[in-house]
Amino acid sequence: MKRTAKAHWNGNLKEGKGEISTPSTVLNQTPYSFKTRFESGVGTNPEELIAAAHAGCFTMSVSATLERAGFLANDLNTEATLDVDFVNLTITGIHLDLKASLIDGVSAEAFQEIAEGAKANCIVSKALSVPIALTVSYQ
Repeated sequence: MKRTAKAHWNGNLKEGKGEISTPSTVLNQTPYSFKTRFESGVGTNPEELIAAAHAGCFTMSVSATLERAGFLANDLNTEATLDVDFVNLTITGIHLDLKASLIDGVSAEAFQEIAEGAKANCIVSKALSVPIALTVSYQ
């Protein structure tokens, strides 16, 4: 299986503009620019998309791990915070903050272990070569 995305850019770095699109059309000529990447503005940026991909992948991985153990996930909410060092142009880490509803038969310790396993085995986690931290709120 292959997944694709397309990016278009026109102009110089600071005043130029671009669009990102995916075949699913979830991103359909979605704007990105210097302002949306380094300041604030309407549109997206590559780092935000990496954080979104990681949050989605990790949350699905938690659900799949629970299912393999014979449990059904209740509400799982993950916020991924990507740390960027723009001086050295590097991503320095990502923090996953998972908030989950209690599941009958799954202790807090077992849920923490499931979340740690999901963090280690999520496809996006495996693709990243930065430290990944995890905080779990299970109630």
